[in-house]
Amino acid sequence: MISKKMVKALNKQLNFELYSAYVYLAMAANSNTMGLKGFSNWFHVQFQEELFHADRFYNYILDQDGEVELEQIEKPKKEYKDAYELFDETLTHEREVTKRIYELASLALEEKDHGTHSWLQWFITEQQEEEANVKDIKDKLKLAGSTGQGLFMINAELATRVYVQPTVPGSQA
Repeated sequence: MISKKMVKALNKQLNFELYSAYVYLAMAANSNTMGLKGFSNWFHVQFQEELFHADRFYNYILDQDGEVELEQIEKPKKEYKDAYELFDETLTHEREVTKRIYELASLALEEKDHGTHSWLQWFITEQQEEEANVKDIKDKLKLAGSTGQGLFMINAELATRVYVQPTVPGSQA
């Protein structure tokens, strides 16, 4: 069993993961509106990943005899001026997620909750990968620009992304 303080913090992250899914679904819709179906696909896969992350938090809280507290999800930003702005804001968002995961890991150590700290290591690694992937796309967009052949090529590349549920050691979710 974990402390009430840790359950509260994990619930906060669960809700932020759901908000993140909402943000990426809005970005997918906006990309589609801009005619960037490859970008839309990339963001839709990101939406699915965030739902998976939320589900992991949900199950962990319940497995630790905690109570899940779902909150109202804030309405995400609806429109972006171009593909570069989408990925600039994505990187900012992912850095916020990383900050929050690190805060959870620090709290787990403070609480001497080594089980939760160990469980969070998967998310720490995941966030390093997320930030690197987004930064790579953002760098490509900076080189290619927001119009023309470069954008067309990046759009085609992002269209190939598919959702594959991650393998998580010692977990069904």
